Amino acid sequence: MGRKNNQAKEATAPPPVASTSESTTTEPAVPAPEPRSPVQALYCSGAPATSPYPLCTFPVEYCEFGSSITKCKEWLKETNPALFDKYYSQDALQAKIGTMSLEAQSKLEKETAEKEAKADAKADAALKKKLASQITIKRIERNKRKHVTSIHGLEAFGIDLKKASKQFSSKFATGASVTKNPQGQEEIVVQGDVGDEVLEMIENQVGVLKGIPPDNVEMVEDKKKN
Repeated sequence: MGRKNNQAKEATAPPPVASTSESTTTEPAVPAPEPRSPVQALYCSGAPATSPYPLCTFPVEYCEFGSSITKCKEWLKETNPALFDKYYSQDALQAKIGTMSLEAQSKLEKETAEKEAKADAKADAALKKKLASQITIKRIERNKRKHVTSIHGLEAFGIDLKKASKQFSSKFATGASVTKNPQGQEEIVVQGDVGDEVLEMIENQVGVLKGIPPDNVEMVEDKKKN
């Protein structure tokens, strides 16, 4: 009886498992790819804010699609002669337009000149408007003890009114907000009589208050009528 039981166990026993080391082959390690350096693009906007060149802000190889190609070329020649030669030397230009007909070349030159003329006219108009703009700092009497100061016209000089309002609020530790005057124009209203201090900040170009000619600032007093 015991012999039969042993035979049954042997018959139902699972087959031996092969050793892992014998059945698995080791794959060679794949080397990690070499990291690639990012492409460095030079944009036609590297000049300081005081630069006389109104640049197009495109990558330098695409300046020809902007409206200030002549000024862009002047800037590139001054700041990076090697790249200027790469894109605008006689050989480079000849290779670019060599397959164009004379009629196509003439048309391209005419369109480029017209585009630049329009851009220059637009820039001149914007500059004249800016120089003619006036900033009004008004001291407004609410009652005999309370005053507020309104500042109107900052946006004409590219000043962000919300940022300027926050700057005034922080500077004077008081309330300041962007509101609309009776004419529907936006202005900043600061709690307190701070007109002289605001004028001084503009003259010293503090914070966001940059690029404003002091001669374009007018001080006004608005007294409460009895």
